[in-house]
Amino acid sequence: MQQQDSTKRILLIAVALCLLCSVMVSAAAVLLQKRQNANRLMAKQEAILRIARLYDPARPVAEQFSRITPKILDTRSRWFADNRVSKQTVEDSPIPPEKDKAGIRFFPRYREIYLVAKASRLEQIILPIYGKGLWSTMYGYIALSSDCNTITGFGFYEHGETPGLGGEIDNPRWLRLWSGKQVYDPTGALRIEVAKGKVDPISADARYHVDGISGASLTTRGVSNLLTFWLGEEGYAPFLARLRAMGGKMP
Repeated sequence: MQQQDSTKRILLIAVALCLLCSVMVSAAAVLLQKRQNANRLMAKQEAILRIARLYDPARPVAEQFSRITPKILDTRSRWFADNRVSKQTVEDSPIPPEKDKAGIRFFPRYREIYLVAKASRLEQIILPIYGKGLWSTMYGYIALSSDCNTITGFGFYEHGETPGLGGEIDNPRWLRLWSGKQVYDPTGALRIEVAKGKVDPISADARYHVDGISGASLTTRGVSNLLTFWLGEEGYAPFLARLRAMGGKMP
């Protein structure tokens, strides 16, 4: 009888400890959720500032980000949507395989983009981009000047490409090569891409091409493919054309 009571006590203590641990873990998750969300938001804002060449490590991220205006782009109308309504709406559309250059399968109905302006004049447009690399989906942003054609910044904030090879898409020296490159030629044709090797600086195509990365041909091909998709007619091109027609005015 005494042994049975001892076994019951052990089981009761074990159950009580399990319940207590569960409550503590749940409470910690709830209490830390707000902080985790704030940290994720700050990391996202810092990535956008860095890619737009606006980041100053000596100043608070939130203060710097205040000059950037988030907008919701409706990818069906190719223009801005109501921020309050569209943020809560998810209507992804399947992409036909022959058009899915980025390998993302579904096209999002709404995308959050970012505008940088000064005195009601547009300075930069920051667009989210993503697509398949060799081993992962690469997520990043591309920043364009007010002409909607000249690249001011480019980079990825998340990917799983091989360190030292495809991971060199994070190399600051390579990322600096994108600044000043042109997306479209004078006829409006999409021309930006990663070259297979070094770009000849006196070539007529030098303004549209960026040096390839040695040993990372499949990753850089993925970069070219996602740019072809997102900056093409299926992606942001019609929106950028409408924005360009405004002559640099803040919409």
